[in-house]
Amino acid sequence: MHGPPLIGWLLVALCAATGTYCLLQMRGEPPGPDRRSARAEALMGWGMAAMAVPSAVLDPRPWGPSAFAAVFGVAAVRAVGHHHLHHAIGASAMAYMALAMMAGTPGGHGHDASMAAGGHMTAGGDMASDAAASGIPVLTGALLAYFAVYAVRSGLRLLPMTDGAVAAAGAPSVGWSRRPELRHACRLTMAIGMFAMLLTL
Repeated sequence: MHGPPLIGWLLVALCAATGTYCLLQMRGEPPGPDRRSARAEALMGWGMAAMAVPSAVLDPRPWGPSAFAAVFGVAAVRAVGHHHLHHAIGASAMAYMALAMMAGTPGGHGHDASMAAGGHMTAGGDMASDAAASGIPVLTGALLAYFAVYAVRSGLRLLPMTDGAVAAAGAPSVGWSRRPELRHACRLTMAIGMFAMLLTL
């Protein structure tokens, strides 16, 4: 993804930690909707972590974007089949970002090659490459709005769980991998991460 390397590494750490928690949560759930939800969120967390690695360290081209698009396209279809709209939107957003990366690949390689050879690109070539890599502005804006609203909603749902109400209800007897406040914190983290990644398109 584009953007400062520090932001990329922060996203990698955050999303990998979230994906790991979701994997642990999935192991503690019996087969059913909760387990499918944890599995989808684990895939999302690790996929976001892999996609956020700065390209200077790991350039996913040319196979990476197509692999991301295929994996998350299938995940989006499965989420629709299980009637989970948020997971379907999240997986579709990942596939969309991968397709935007794929569209920008030829221009990116051309630009790198010309710079290495001491040459230069035309202004029109740079603009075409930037437009290809940035996706569709209206769709990007709609996804940004969705994940911003989802992050705020997740944060508001998390607040009542931190005022002692959970402890009073006997929450300490629940395993840490199944605590509801941690689930909402993970969803909040992934929504913020998705928002940040969409900004770097």
